[in-house]
Amino acid sequence: QVQLVESGGGLVQAGGSLRLSCAASGRTFSSYAMGWFRQAPGKEREFVASITWAGGNTAYAASVKGRFTISRDKNKNTLYLQMNSLKPEDTAVYYCATRAAGADFGSWGQGTQVTVSS
Repeated sequence: QVQLVESGGGLVQAGGSLRLSCAASGRTFSSYAMGWFRQAPGKEREFVASITWAGGNTAYAASVKGRFTISRDKNKNTLYLQMNSLKPEDTAVYYCATRAAGADFGSWGQGTQVTVSS
């Protein structure tokens, strides 16, 4: 089991930046990839970005591509999401998750609130 703890959320004006962190502990060696998801009020949770732990291959949702950057520090077992040019529609609770090879994302963190004011 992998434990995940997100941090770095907050209130920011449109056009601003935030960096989210996700500290992983436990059976981190079993993680093939990690990702960020978000859920806005009244909406389904949606994929934001992912990265393979070993190779660093990344993928992004179209809505954040070019504005958000996912990265990881293997030595610190920490996942990051640098969010630039934030928009009000980016307001959501952001979650990190991990998955093993061939499996769905699981081992969710508790989430961190990001609020972007217009």
